[in-house]
Amino acid sequence: MPRRLEIILGPTAVGKTGYAIQRALEVGSPVISCDSRQLYKELKIGTAAPSRRELAAVKHYFIRNIPITRNYTAGIYEVEALNLVNQLFAKGHETLVMCGGSMLYIDAFCYGLDDFPEVPIQLREHLMECLRDEGVEVLAEQLKELDPVSYEELDLSNGQRVIRALEVSMYTGKPFSSFKTRRFKERDFEIVKIGLERPREQLYERINARVEQMMARGLEAEARSMLPYRDLPALQTVGYKELFDYFDGTCDLDTAVRRIQANTRHYAKRQFTWWRRDPSITWIPAGE
Repeated sequence: MPRRLEIILGPTAVGKTGYAIQRALEVGSPVISCDSRQLYKELKIGTAAPSRRELAAVKHYFIRNIPITRNYTAGIYEVEALNLVNQLFAKGHETLVMCGGSMLYIDAFCYGLDDFPEVPIQLREHLMECLRDEGVEVLAEQLKELDPVSYEELDLSNGQRVIRALEVSMYTGKPFSSFKTRRFKERDFEIVKIGLERPREQLYERINARVEQMMARGLEAEARSMLPYRDLPALQTVGYKELFDYFDGTCDLDTAVRRIQANTRHYAKRQFTWWRRDPSITWIPAGE
């Protein structure tokens, strides 16, 4: 029998979790999460991880299973998720369900990543200090000099991505973009991508409401507990960065919440822009 993996994707707050659980129950599959933040044990509220009820409805993988201190990457996810998928197919599953909104993780799973060189941890720590002390704009200007191609392609507001491109360029003396071969790896199962969408106004209302719900559930306390780890890549994330600014006294709480809402809306827009270039995605209205 042909082996099939369905990826439920779409912007944040569109309703992926509920749809994926429904689909998993229909085909007798677990849900394989493809979210770069929901896999951290300590990040529950700010990542909108599935609730206890949702986790009880169907088996989930890659949900709150690693500590915040572990340096987890899309490359590691590619290897671990492929191993899991092959094990599940070997057990007799014919259709599997994956769900997530992390563009790079989904691409890594579907197509594989290029083999980038390892960079000394000391260089990364130095660049992380620069990010904290001088801001991402200074690092982006350095990247522009070393690798203009990556400067044009990357989301320059994402400090983690800028650091990754910059550290490889600095360490190797070659542009980060030169290591991208764009050679897709073959998968021995069918991949079907299903994108969920909503009208923009409705999606933005859902985003704003979800942030308010997160605050009511204790996001401020969760973020405060993460202050000792604020420089880790996992915490360069919407919902935590803005509250760290509030803790630093650079803005009040209402401003921080409005920034979380605005930055989440911007992230949803970037997700749409990324996926609209992929003709293999079948888009359906959320709720159907």
